[in-house]
Amino acid sequence: MDKAVEREIIAILKEELIPAMGCTEPIAIAYASALAFDLLGEEVEKVRVFLSPNIIKNVKSVVVPHTGGERGIVAASAIGICGGEAEKQLNVLSSVTQEDIERSRELRRKVDFQVERSVRDYIFSIIIEMEGRNNSSRVELAGNHTNVIEKRRNGEVVFSKPYEEKSDTHSTDRSLLTIHNIVEFAESVDIEKVRETVERQIEYNTEIAEEGLRGDWGANIGSTIIKSYGESVHNRAKAYAAAGSDARMNGSEKPVVINSGSGNQGLTASLPVIVYARDLKVSHETMLRALLVSNLVTIHLKSGIGSLSAYCGATSAGVGAGSGICYLYGGREKEISHTVVNALAIERGMICDGAKASCAAKIASAVDAGLLGMEMEKFGNEFLGGEGIVVKGVENTIDNVSKVARVGMKETDRTIIELMTGGGCTL
Repeated sequence: MDKAVEREIIAILKEELIPAMGCTEPIAIAYASALAFDLLGEEVEKVRVFLSPNIIKNVKSVVVPHTGGERGIVAASAIGICGGEAEKQLNVLSSVTQEDIERSRELRRKVDFQVERSVRDYIFSIIIEMEGRNNSSRVELAGNHTNVIEKRRNGEVVFSKPYEEKSDTHSTDRSLLTIHNIVEFAESVDIEKVRETVERQIEYNTEIAEEGLRGDWGANIGSTIIKSYGESVHNRAKAYAAAGSDARMNGSEKPVVINSGSGNQGLTASLPVIVYARDLKVSHETMLRALLVSNLVTIHLKSGIGSLSAYCGATSAGVGAGSGICYLYGGREKEISHTVVNALAIERGMICDGAKASCAAKIASAVDAGLLGMEMEKFGNEFLGGEGIVVKGVENTIDNVSKVARVGMKETDRTIIELMTGGGCTL
């Protein structure tokens, strides 16, 4: 593989596979709130939170870690103020103490929190404004969970950088991601160049999945799968991914290595591959290379769709998982391409109606589609061009699905948000 392409793909992995505690949208609010509080430099008396509708959608129903089971926007902002360490970004809440939790509850009783729709017409927009006795502060994020585009103190701009909604906020070139390049990279890269990144994903995501299976989290989708359908490798692959989400969506304080800005996508892309690799007793290096395939296929699909939409991100990650498992069975570019097309044809209509307990069930469904797509390929079966939006060539089919999700589902997204918020955002 061309070394420049290899370096860029490694950079993509390091940019995307990062740890985060809790659902990433409330954590982004906590992060922005911690930044604004640090900038304020005194006791806060008033907080205004401005959010784009898609952020509201993904914060409304999810438990925020280190809040004692609290949900929603105000809980996320308050704990970010009281216990957040902004320099840790998506791990902003990793050092919260019980004292911080109590202070955040008191803050919510004393301080005027106002939640409004963002003045920006961005898909991803978070603006936090704070007032104290003597000072004010304002922090604005756009495009992704940690992309700070402006800071103000007492009305004066202290940091600013340009942002356009159509611009790619990533520092890496995602156009290099094709199924051909992904498989070639996974096959040829010196594994030591990516070992730390992927090993961390194995460790973190396995730990929270096991916690999800042991405990009582949300709707307990992971443990329900095992109890109802048994412990075959197929069922365990679904159960582990779902159990990780059970715990994460319902307040677990364990970190997750995310993919494409989402912990659920990180869990879905990794855990089924890990389960199958251990069941097949392949070498550890083979498992790592299969995880490269899964993660990169997921990133490839999500790059065309966008980070926040009405299209459930678990679907893309389920396709990624099926591709990684195909690799474990000896599949390479041809077989993985067929797996991708098959899986996309099976399940490409699952909607996103926000982060919540039922995400775990959607993950199980997405993994099932990825596995069926892989099993079809093993037996020489595939969906052909002309069947729906499936067309000849894996990249062309990926482009079609991306267009449906990014363009065709805009109105669906608006309708979902209206139904969820009742036309308002006092959450």
